Amino acid sequence: MTDGESEARPAALPLLEPRGGIPPVIEDLSALADVVERFGGGEGPVAVDAERASGYRYGQRAYLVQLRRTGAGTALIDPVACPDLSGLSDAIADAEWVLHAANQDLPCLAGVGMQPKRLFDTELAARIAGYERVGLGTMSEIVLGHQLAKEHSAVDWSRRPLPTPWLAYAALDVEILVDLRDALEGELARQGKLDWVHQEFEAILATPPAPPRTDPWRRTSGIHRVRGRRQLAVVRALWEAREDIAQKRDIAPGRLLPDSAIVAAANGAPSNADALGRLPGWGGKATRRLVPTMWPALEAALALPESGLPKPAAAGDGPPPASRWPDRDPVAAERLVRTRAAVTAVAAEHGLPVENLLSPDLLRRVTWSPPEPTVEGVSTALEAAGARGWQVGLTAAAIAAALVDPAVGDPGHDD
Repeated sequence: MTDGESEARPAALPLLEPRGGIPPVIEDLSALADVVERFGGGEGPVAVDAERASGYRYGQRAYLVQLRRTGAGTALIDPVACPDLSGLSDAIADAEWVLHAANQDLPCLAGVGMQPKRLFDTELAARIAGYERVGLGTMSEIVLGHQLAKEHSAVDWSRRPLPTPWLAYAALDVEILVDLRDALEGELARQGKLDWVHQEFEAILATPPAPPRTDPWRRTSGIHRVRGRRQLAVVRALWEAREDIAQKRDIAPGRLLPDSAIVAAANGAPSNADALGRLPGWGGKATRRLVPTMWPALEAALALPESGLPKPAAAGDGPPPASRWPDRDPVAAERLVRTRAAVTAVAAEHGLPVENLLSPDLLRRVTWSPPEPTVEGVSTALEAAGARGWQVGLTAAAIAAALVDPAVGDPGHDD
């Protein structure tokens, strides 16, 4: 499905005010208890959303939680004033929770004690239904005919008090979610894809929280331009120092000091604090004030013995990046061309984004160390790698055929 038929659609009607007005923000336990009672006695699915302060504050905690349910109305809850919403979660535990891009909000909702048992993700549903643009504003316009303003999506939601236009935006987000859910459910049923999305939703709910990253400093943007273990030690030291300051000040690390400044310090070899302050990214008023704090960390990294320097990043447990396959294993590289083409063709046939049909990483794993080129062999390998049943059913035969080298009739692999 494409959403390029806007010429044939009537103009979308702008949504400016929530039905029933903007509810007061829940900021105390008495008001929260009323919300728990109302939503526990409501009917049908519960629209749920959360607003964070990404790019402003340290971490990804929720700064506003919004809900709407038939018979309960809309609630806007301040999770800073009311940090434990487990009672509310229990009250709506038997209901289906409707979220848009659930993977973005579920971690911060879990942080305030809210965890669904049933889920409908309208963004993921839209992808599987074949929509090309799946942002909430776009979907509201295309599917419901409502124009939803999104100018407040990236604001600092930790601000108090929250401005009235922001609260209207937040209330409208949950006001349309159940209507969008119902429309998408009908479209998916028409396309025969409803069971597919339910398998995806169950997989989201069953996925455990991601473990802490090993060496998170290695994700510094631009680190690929850093050469040498001593320079890597500088990146590590400055990243960790920045992280400590950012956490204490409750500010986003990148807002405190950009990654580009860390990379510039690693490659620039400053001989003293003044030289550090003259490097790119360090000349701003706020970053100059960091120099006296960051210089000792950099100096200590430069003085580390060889045994204390970071080692090159360990190879992952999966295959190498696809760009290296032609050099590492030309046969596997040719196999990947065939399996990618096969999965792309299946995705096009069913109106699916190829990455939702089968993740690129999963396809690379199965192609790099191929199973027996049979439907059964490929199905077993896909299931072991975490593919859902509907994905296996659509792709196993095509991948099995693509694993066979047309020149030799054997998918053999020399690693």
